[in-house]
Parts: sequence; structure tokens; C-alpha cells
Amino acid sequence: MDVRNNRRQAGGSSVVTANRLLDGRIVWLAEDGVWSDRIDAARIFANDGPEGGSESGSESGSNGGIESVIAAVAARQQADGVVGVYGVQLRDDSATPVPATVRERIRAFGPSVHPEFAPFTEATTNVR
Repeated sequence: MDVRNNRRQAGGSSVVTANRLLDGRIVWLAEDGVWSDRIDAARIFANDGPEGGSESGSESGSNGGIESVIAAVAARQQADGVVGVYGVQLRDDSATPVPATVRERIRAFGPSVHPEFAPFTEATTNVR
């Protein structure tokens, strides 16, 4: 069982994430099986789906459920150049992938600082 995120709902959906070994960037497993730095490119898996398929049911693999998908991806993580593979529960009320927990939303979308309070913005170009 994926011990990093044990809050997955049986009827929900998840994406698979890791960190790239080369630079430590957060990456998401995409539809084509490669790692993307964008969560909106991530493949969505049903947590308890048959055959480890995605919500669309297009996958015909031999794994059952998200735990099997995570185990299969984790087994090849070194060859893929990633580390720390685990699943992230998604919110059900969004058309695009949005993680259910604040921690994972920060990993996916960046810091939770409002742009008005950020120390540097694009408007601050004359700083010397």
C-alpha cells in the first residue's frame, strides 16, 4: 500500500507523482507513460478501477486499482529517472486535475502566497 497518501477514496481518482532525479522537479505520470512537469498532462486513474485503467477506461493493462499502478511505476522509477513515486487523490468537483490536499496543491501549482504579497513580481523590473 502507498503509505504516503492513505486518504484515497474507493470511488475517487488519483494521479501518480514523483520527483525527477536530475533536478528534483515535481513530475506527473502522463497519458503516454512519460513524466511531465504539468499536472494537467497527468493521466487520471480510478482508485479502485478494474485493470488499473483510467477514468475513460481506455487502458487495458493487467493491474487492478491505483495501488498496483503505483507499484508498477515504482518498480521502474530508477530507469525512468525519478524517485519517490506515489499517488495523489484528486478532488471530485473539478474538470481538471486538482489534488485533494493542500500539500499536494502546493506541489502542483506552486506556493500559496498571493501575488500582491510576493517579494518579486514581473512589475518590479527596475530593481537595482
